[in-house]
Order: sequence, then structure tokens, then C-alpha cells
Amino acid sequence: MRNKIENQTRSLNALLASFKQSRERSLELVAYLSPEDCQAQSMEDASPAKWHLAHVTWFYELMLLKPFEKSFSFWNPQYAILFNSYYNGIGDKHPRQKRGLLTRPSMSDVLEWRKNIDDRVTELMRHQSSLKSLWVLQLGIQHEQQHQELLLTDIHHLFSHNSLFPAYLPKNKEVTSVSESFHWIEDAGGLTDVGYKGDDFHFDNETPRHSALNQAHSIGSRLVSNSEWLLFIENGGYENFIWWLDEGWAWLKAGKITSPLYWSRDENNRMCRFSLHGRSLLDMNAPVSNISYFEADAFARWANQNLSEFSGARLPTEFEWETFAKKKNESSTDIFGQVWQWTSSNYTPYPGYKPWQGVAGEYNGKFMVNQMVLRGSSAYTPEGHSRVTYRNFFPTYARWQLTGLRLAKN
Repeated sequence: MRNKIENQTRSLNALLASFKQSRERSLELVAYLSPEDCQAQSMEDASPAKWHLAHVTWFYELMLLKPFEKSFSFWNPQYAILFNSYYNGIGDKHPRQKRGLLTRPSMSDVLEWRKNIDDRVTELMRHQSSLKSLWVLQLGIQHEQQHQELLLTDIHHLFSHNSLFPAYLPKNKEVTSVSESFHWIEDAGGLTDVGYKGDDFHFDNETPRHSALNQAHSIGSRLVSNSEWLLFIENGGYENFIWWLDEGWAWLKAGKITSPLYWSRDENNRMCRFSLHGRSLLDMNAPVSNISYFEADAFARWANQNLSEFSGARLPTEFEWETFAKKKNESSTDIFGQVWQWTSSNYTPYPGYKPWQGVAGEYNGKFMVNQMVLRGSSAYTPEGHSRVTYRNFFPTYARWQLTGLRLAKN
């Protein structure tokens, strides 16, 4: 019994340390931003930094304190509406496209609220924790990590609209150069076990573990680079409909898309890219990023016919990617921490999938339509957040995330 209690105490202390670290990390991310930076919203898909800080706090108040705190009371009942994202089971929501109009509460009000919730969560877990509340706390930490990445991508998008090309901060990681030459890695295919198996935290969309059939295939040893993408542009890749899905061609024409997001020419006609470090000449050896599924698919079709080393190219399925990642995790440096990698797999439930019970059931399952799966992680993903079974998902047109591609072929 003594050993059991000691193990539970160590587990709780470790979880509270992770909670504290994640809460502090969010504040570190906004430390270099002005109040004006934290207020603005550049598009409907993005949210102000202040809203991200408030929403993850809302999550702890509504999902953890409200069900488990004995003398629960709202810090401000209106916050339950203002900072609800998509949880219909909770109640009303402030319109997503109008989050940038929430000048009140002020940033200082949000930070004061965060401090109150942090203290109450710690107090609750120290004295009234249960297996269920521990799980919700763990979910909250993972949820905040997801929003830390979103905060960075949203600031990146916001700053890209400023002709001053402002830098965010010098310490932030960015995608790095790819030095290795490209080659195909063969896989004989066959039945393989995919999905998460274990006792550590994982999202419901990663389960249940099941068998999937991979056909014999090869997969690229590294990510597609900026120099290879530039060849696509110079060869008229954005001007020839034959490489594009019909919906992708309509998207391209409607948006006048001619290159990945954040690419532009300088006064000397040199290709540049805007990042959180500001604007600089395009690193030709870095993996291409900020591309949509439409662009990734079009590039694969073009490369299949125009680049001999990529002959037969297509996008991998998510199960081909997972099999590759499990086998090559130690020998490949760009599986994680560079760019999320588009796959050709629709975001659908695994056989036997069951969403979480209660309000948490809205976390993933209800988005399993009109989305494509991405695998890996990006330079903006908090360290340790992703894993080989992690399933990210976005609509085909999305490209404000650090999204790139790894090719496969039959």
C-alpha cells in the first residue's frame, strides 16, 4: 500500500510540474509581443494571442474546476461564452471571426484570471484529485500545447501582413536545412499494426490499434526542399491545370496563388520567405513549408513526370508514413520537428473508434469529415507533444500551419 501511495504521489507531482511548465511556456511565447500584437486577428482561421491564453484557461475552468471543485464559482460567467471554441455541449460561443474585436477583457484581466485558475487547479489536485480529474488535467496540458503551436502560427500569419516584416523573437526554432541527398526507401508492404497502444496519454482519434494493409511501396528519405519547389514554380506548376485537382485549381485561381504562403520576390527578383525571424532570402536546402494539400498533391503529380529522381511520385498514405516513421525514426532527422507532412488519407475514424465520453467527446470525432491527415510535427510543435501515431488534420486549403510533404511511390 505504501508503494502504491508513493507512486501516485510521484505521478501527481510530475503532472503538476508539467502543468506549471506548460502554463509558463504560454506566457513566455507572448513575452515579446505588445498588447496590440496580442489583440489582432488576421483571418477567421487564426485567433488573437490573447484569445489563446484565455481559451486554454477557459478549458481548465470549465472542464476541470467546474466538475471537480467542491465550492466552484466562475471567475466571470460571461467568459464561458467569450472563450468557448466549438463545444456545443458547453453552450453559446462568441463568433469565431469576431475574436479580434474582444478588446475586453484586457490582457491584464486575462493574466489575472489565469493566475487564479492556476492556483485553484493546483489546490484541487493537491487535495481532491481522482483518476478522472488527473486525466482531465493531462488533457488540459496537451490542449495547451496544441494552442502554443497555434499561437505561433497565428502570430506568423498576422506579422506577414505588415510591410515592416517584423521579427517575432530570435530564440524561436524554425525549419532547418536538409543536407542529405534524396533516395527512395523500399517497403515490401503487407499487413501492419497501426494506431496507439499503451498506457501513456494519447488522443481518441489514434485508437483503436488495428491492422492495415500497405501495398508494396517506397517512401522518400527526406522532405521535399525549397529548391525543388522553386523548380515547380519556374516550370509553370502554378499555371498549368493538368497538375491540379479541379477543386484545387478553382482555389488557386480564386486566391491568385502563385507560390507557397510567405514567399515573395525582393527588389532584385530574388525569392524570399517571411518567417518569425523576419524576411530573408529563401533557404534552398530547407524543407518547403506552408503549402496546402492542393499544392502538395499538384507537386507530386508534376514531379512524377518532370523530375527523374521523383518518378512515380505521389503522396503517402498515413499508414505508409506511420510504418516508415516506426522503422526510420533513429536514422531520419526530419520525421519530427520540421514540418507537418500531408498524406493522401482522409481524416476518418479507425475501425471500432469510440470518442471520449462527455463533453471531451467533441474534441476530435466531430471533425472527421472534409479534412486530410498530416503526420509528424513542426518546428512550432512543443517538444515531446507528437508521436508516430499522432493524427493532425486540416482542410485541403489550409496552409498557415508549417505544412510540407514527403513523397512516396508504388
